[in-house]
Amino acid sequence: MSYKKILTIQDISCVGQCSLTVALPIISACGIETCVLPSAVLSTHTAGFSGYTFRDLTDDMPSISEHWKKEGIVFEAIYTGYLGSTKQIEYVENIFNANASENCCKIVDPAMADNGNLYPGFDAEFVEAMKGLCAKADYVVPNITEACFITGCEYKTEYDREYIDELISKLNDLGCSNIILTGVSYEADTTGVVVFENGTYSYYEHQKLSNSCHGTGDIYASAFVGALVRGKSAYDAAKIAADYTVKCIEATAEEDNHWYGAKFEPVLIELIKALEE
Repeated sequence: MSYKKILTIQDISCVGQCSLTVALPIISACGIETCVLPSAVLSTHTAGFSGYTFRDLTDDMPSISEHWKKEGIVFEAIYTGYLGSTKQIEYVENIFNANASENCCKIVDPAMADNGNLYPGFDAEFVEAMKGLCAKADYVVPNITEACFITGCEYKTEYDREYIDELISKLNDLGCSNIILTGVSYEADTTGVVVFENGTYSYYEHQKLSNSCHGTGDIYASAFVGALVRGKSAYDAAKIAADYTVKCIEATAEEDNHWYGAKFEPVLIELIKALEE
C-alpha cells in the first residue's frame, strides 16, 4: 500500500472524544498520514457540558489553504466532519479544488442532524449548502435524519426497504454516487449500514446495543474513512467501521462516569487487526 496523506476538516473539542480528537488517532492507526484543519476549538463538546469555551477559526481556513498551495502540499483524500457555518462549507469547496491531488477521494460526513432534528444553529440555508458539498463528494456518510434533510424526504422512525431505497435514490439524483447510510434498522433488536456504491446496494446488519455514546458517529465515519483509504472496498470499510464502533460502545458500557464519549482507544487494536484480514 502506498503511503497516503489525508486531510480531515472539522472542529476540535479538547475534551470529549469526538471530531478531531477521534479522527486523528483512528485514521492514523489505519496507517495513514493524517493532517488536520480545525474549523473551531472548544474546551469541551457541547453535549452535557456547560460554560465551554469556543473559538471560531473560519477566517483562518483560506490562509491555511493558500499556504499549502504555495508549498505544493496536496492530499490523496479529504474528509469533512462537523462544519459550523455555510461560510465554512464554501471554504471547504475551495479546498477541494485547491489542495486535492489529481485522484483525491473526497468523503463528506454531513454532520448536522439526528433524531429528526437539525443541530442547534443550523437552518435551511445550511442544509442547502451541505447539499452542494455532498454533490461534490465521492462518498457521503449521512445518518437517516441527515439524508432526509438533504433529500426533502419525511423523517420516519419506522420504515421498510422501500423507504430506504427512496432515500438512496434521491441522494444519488443529487450527485452522490457512493452512499454509506448509517443507523438503518429494519428490526427492533438490530441495526446496520446500507452501502450504495456504483449502483450496487448492500446491507450490513449487526446487533443494536441498548446504550449509546456521544461521538460514535465520528468514530464510525473516521474508521470507515481510514479503512477505505487503506484500500478496503466501501462495503468492507463500512463493516469494519460498524464492528469497531460496537466494540467501542461495549468498552464503555459498564463505566457510568464516562458519559461524555466512547472509549475508543483501548480497542484500537481490534480495528488494526480487522484491517489486516
